[in-house]
Amino acid sequence: MQTFQQPLCETKEAYYIDMLKNGTEEEKQQARQILIERNLRLVAHIVKKYQNVEEDMQDLISIGTIGLIKAVNTFDGSKGSRLATYAARCIDNELLMLLRARKKISKEISLYEPLGMDKEGNAISLLDVTESQQLDVVEQMSMREDLRKLKRYVDEILVGREKEIILMRYGLCGRKEMTQREIGDLLGISRSYVSRIEKKALAKLRNAFEEKRV
Repeated sequence: MQTFQQPLCETKEAYYIDMLKNGTEEEKQQARQILIERNLRLVAHIVKKYQNVEEDMQDLISIGTIGLIKAVNTFDGSKGSRLATYAARCIDNELLMLLRARKKISKEISLYEPLGMDKEGNAISLLDVTESQQLDVVEQMSMREDLRKLKRYVDEILVGREKEIILMRYGLCGRKEMTQREIGDLLGISRSYVSRIEKKALAKLRNAFEEKRV
């Protein structure tokens, strides 16, 4: 079991803090080492709060020690607080940054991990599903208004197969949503030709929205 030295008394702590600030380079190095070693017990104490997280305790102590070192290097005793009080915040911050970073990475991995494929063979991730389920009321109202405009733009702007393909492709006006290949088979044309017509039609619709047509 790892043991730690006892913390310094207030008088000795003040002595070494002054040495760290005003001493020679050798004295500063000695003072820094002593202040770090005598506060390692504080690191262990704070790390105990995180013992239920899925992290190795030695890793947490190492990260906490980095926070302690930063605290010793940046502590300003003229503000009237004890080093331990300031160091506790620095240690906590260092540990929290680690856990947040790990959580973010884990979240990104899980969100972007493919769950399956859509009808076109594109990968679907959890992020796609989550985003589609998190629309707020304002976004839903905006989507309904955009959908109303879209249906009108389809009637007014698109012609011939452009309109037909967009209606089938996106299941508009009560149509069944179909893949490009299914539409191609139905119309007797290639999937790539359907794709070209779709892109042209979408460009027309996009321009209509960008022009903010009423």
